[in-house]
Formats: sequence, C-alpha cells, structure tokens
Amino acid sequence: MEQFTILKALQLFSGAVVAYFLGSIPSAVWIGKNFYGIDVRKEGSHNAGATNTIRVLGLIPGLFVLLLDIVKGWFAVYLSSNIFGSFLKDWGWINEFSYYSLAIAIIVVIGHALPIFAGFKGGKGVATMLGAVIGLFHGIIPFVLAVFLLTFILTHYISLSSIMAAISFPILYLTSKLWLSKNEDITLSMAIFAVIVALFIVWTHRKNIKRLLNHQEPKFKFKRTVKIENQIKKE
Repeated sequence: MEQFTILKALQLFSGAVVAYFLGSIPSAVWIGKNFYGIDVRKEGSHNAGATNTIRVLGLIPGLFVLLLDIVKGWFAVYLSSNIFGSFLKDWGWINEFSYYSLAIAIIVVIGHALPIFAGFKGGKGVATMLGAVIGLFHGIIPFVLAVFLLTFILTHYISLSSIMAAISFPILYLTSKLWLSKNEDITLSMAIFAVIVALFIVWTHRKNIKRLLNHQEPKFKFKRTVKIENQIKKE
C-alpha cells in the first residue's frame, strides 16, 4: 500500500481550496455590475443565479450565467478526479477517491452559496450542483434533466422544475441498476450524496415552495420581466 504523506494531504487540501474559489466566482453579480451597473441580488427575487439574471438583465446574460455556473461545478469535480485526488485512484483507494470527489462537489456548491468574492452572499447553487453532478453521475443525468424539462413544460415554474428534478435524482440513482445498466455500481456514499443534493435543493427553495402553495410564484418567461427604475448601464 502506498504511503500517505503530508505532501499528498496538502494536495488534497489544495483541491478543496480551488473548488471553493471556483464556486465563489459570482458570475451573475460580476456580469450584472460590470456590464449593466446592476446588482442582481438587489432586484427581482434577490438571488444571484441564472433565473433571476434573466428576469433582471435578459435572456442572453442569464444563459451565460447558467453556463458559467454549470461549468465551474463540473470543472471542480474534473480537477479533483484528474489532478488533486487522482493519486487515490491510482493507488486503488477507490472508496477514498469517491468520498473526496463527493466532498469537492459539496465544497464548490458552498463556494457558490457563500462566495468570498461577493461578500458571502451568493445563489442557491442549483446550476453549480448540476455541473458537479454531471461530473459524478454520467448515466442518469439525461433522465434528471428530462424530469426538469417535463415539469417546466407543464407548469412554467423553474423552482418547481428544480425541486422535482432534485427529488427524482436519488430515486433514479437508486433504481438505475434495474433499468439503466445491470453493471451500474450503486454505492452507499453516492446514494447518501444524492439524497443530500435533493434535500439541499428543496431547502434552498423553501421560499419558493411557500409562494407556490400560496399561488404567488411567478411563472418563468424567456425575457426580462423586472422593471428597474433609474437603471444605469455601463457606458
């Protein structure tokens, strides 16, 4: 068995630090402030995410924020698997490698929710979590996205679509061996992570759930819907 050294421990710790800083890139805040002179956290739903960016700034900047948030989640997991934690896999420490990758996924989302670059006031982490999950769960992601799209087509609520997709995630994972591939490995650590993801998404949407129950949640439109008085655009 390979010897674990302080240098290797520092390598793993560096991966966690990089994941947090990647998650802390406040794409919605920076794009809003630098290109439109607007802090999206002070408008609309006050959330620094893609949905609110579309409501406040428009479709194109919102989609750009969505892409950046997904990529930073995926990239953090990619770096953990191929650079910072790769030696765990090379040594045959598969369980430890799995735990490390899952920890990185959680850390990058924490970075998005509590970004050091934006006063620790970030977004809900749905897109960043999606990016991390894409890096970890290749097989079932298309089906999770299908649940999201079907819910959105039927209801036009982004929040409800995110919640339904999150709830379907652990269910699809735990049953994937039955319908996706008999060779699909289902591990306890990945199952627990899937449940944590579902609970996290539901918890971050608790205000949306309340508005949905009170029939006050706005339906999503592919355009800017928030009117901003004295809007200042950067020259």
